[in-house]
Amino acid sequence: MRKQPDALRSPVTDEHLARWTYVYVRQSCPGQVLRHAESTSLQYQLVERVVAWGWPRDRIRVIDDDLGRSGTSADGRDGFQFLLSEIALARAGLVMSLDASRLSRNNSDWHKLIELCAIFGTLIADGERLYDPRIYGDRMLLGLSGMMSEAELHSLKVRMQDGARNKASRGELRVALPVGLDRLPHGDVVKNPDEEVQARLDLVFRKFKEIRTAGGVVRYCRREGLLLPSRPIQGPAPHDVVWRPATLSTVTLILKNPAYAGAYAFGQTVRDPARRTPGHPHSGIVHVPVDKWEVLLHNVYPAYITWEEYLANQAQLAKNAAPFQEEGPGAAREGQALLQGIVKCGICGRRMHVRYAGVRGDLPVYICRYAEIEYGGSKCQELRGRDLDAEVERLVLEALAPDRIAIALAALEELEQEYESLRRQWQLRLERIRYEAERAQRQYGTVEPENRLVARTLERRWEEKLREVEKVEQEYETWLRQNRLTLTDQDRRDILALGEDLPRVWHAPTTTAADRKRILRLLIKEVIVDRSKARGKAWFQINWQTGAISEHWSIRPVLSYDEYVDLEVLEQRVRELLAEQKKDGEIAGILNAEGFRTARRELFKSTTIYGLRRRWNLKASRAIGFYPVRWEDGTYSVPGAAEVLGVSRNTIHNWHRAGRLQGFQEGSGMPWKIMLTDEQIATLKKKSKV
Repeated sequence: MRKQPDALRSPVTDEHLARWTYVYVRQSCPGQVLRHAESTSLQYQLVERVVAWGWPRDRIRVIDDDLGRSGTSADGRDGFQFLLSEIALARAGLVMSLDASRLSRNNSDWHKLIELCAIFGTLIADGERLYDPRIYGDRMLLGLSGMMSEAELHSLKVRMQDGARNKASRGELRVALPVGLDRLPHGDVVKNPDEEVQARLDLVFRKFKEIRTAGGVVRYCRREGLLLPSRPIQGPAPHDVVWRPATLSTVTLILKNPAYAGAYAFGQTVRDPARRTPGHPHSGIVHVPVDKWEVLLHNVYPAYITWEEYLANQAQLAKNAAPFQEEGPGAAREGQALLQGIVKCGICGRRMHVRYAGVRGDLPVYICRYAEIEYGGSKCQELRGRDLDAEVERLVLEALAPDRIAIALAALEELEQEYESLRRQWQLRLERIRYEAERAQRQYGTVEPENRLVARTLERRWEEKLREVEKVEQEYETWLRQNRLTLTDQDRRDILALGEDLPRVWHAPTTTAADRKRILRLLIKEVIVDRSKARGKAWFQINWQTGAISEHWSIRPVLSYDEYVDLEVLEQRVRELLAEQKKDGEIAGILNAEGFRTARRELFKSTTIYGLRRRWNLKASRAIGFYPVRWEDGTYSVPGAAEVLGVSRNTIHNWHRAGRLQGFQEGSGMPWKIMLTDEQIATLKKKSKV
């Protein structure tokens, strides 16, 4: 019969004593390490108990790498990971800790430890007794101990969270305030007294309202050399304001913080374990929609913007993140597609996407693939956008024509306000840096002259501040020279004249595609397009921001003349020109001058006319002597030059290509005009006879 293990006998064997003993010491946070020193000392004293069990001191190792770290997970606990590796290498004879909660507050990590100890014969001990994980009773007790440890932590968390939530419901739970808001000693919250901080935050909100993208605000601040304030939460309060270059994350955090709208919010984020990234303990955080925040109290803090502006900013940020979602058009971007984000399919009603074609990739194409993607069907429609954009552009400029003077006046006022705003930002920056230099001077002046150890440091700091003042002053002078706005009466008249000539401003090289789109969206809410209503045309409806609706037609490029919008008119005109004995090149030039375009909306060429004649079975004009000897301007036609010089027409062309004759065409496909003087005629006649 197999001998049963004696539960009263000590489980420690010579094999265990030959291995290492690991005493694991842990406190949950740095605050506990500082305040609960007695508990830490008690854990270190476990070494004496291990010695009493027979282990020599030189075989005992204390693992205290995880002091100040939570036991809810093994991630980030290097000491616990090292302990597991030592057990798996069969080097550990005993693992000692004050209780199970010191080793782990997570059942998964705890049972992994028990499993490894059972496999490699490692004992586990706490403040009361020894356990052998290979014995069923000990293993059950260890499992219950780990379960109670996790349950204890859960109970503590629930009580703390309920207390915090109850306090937050009254707005009394202190949360970290963003830069621009300060908490006074008695608890009241006020705006940061630094005027530069206030002005810079106001600038961020104003510019986002104007530009509509956080990235645009970042580029504006970088272009103007404006730093943004931040307040890193590091160490005990108070936390100093730090000025840093604008970044997308900084601007986004400012725009998304409800405290700037005067609101006290609690429960803005939750932790989703399914989204947690291994090795990143702070990952898996999900932002909750505003309507699902646990606590939201208005008018608690002094506000930089209204609550309505805050909600509008969040809606705009959401649209910018997904530019083709159904809720909105997204941000105006730099692509050439004028109707990007506001054009909808007239067949299915969905928002159309944009792709770019052409050799240089700058020809916009509007395409609706909703049915193809969603249901596996065919795409609704695809439409080249160059002509549609041009027609909408014409209608917009036409609609703005009665208000051009008012637009020019508003632009002039905006220009002056922008200049004053930037000048104010620079003056505040100068004032701050000069104050810091004066403060460094006062500190240097108060030190005793004999104390050179301190005086040298303060003197060096003062010199550094003086150099910063000099640098900022030079930058300010450079900015003034580059942006000086001193408008004379003549300047104002010129700006008003420019505003009256709105097409010139619209097509100016300094006006970007994004600028045109932003102007367009001030007037147009959306454009609905349907190319299936007529041959060679696209029907579109403009829904104006004023609520008015207008319908229009745009001639669109087609792949063949079967879809050409005015095919009968084009054919009739070609027949008329052939009847007038016009050749293919001449016909192409005349059609271009009369406003006709090819199926692809390009200029006609002689080869295009040749293809059309074949399509309609028309013969080319072969009239003899059609070209005169000399044109009205005194130049010679090719047949006329050949007749005067006594050579063939091919010889005239060869001489022209060789540079012996000078000639030109007045347009593509138009006849050649040869320039001849009497001296050239005499010389060339002699050479032709030779």
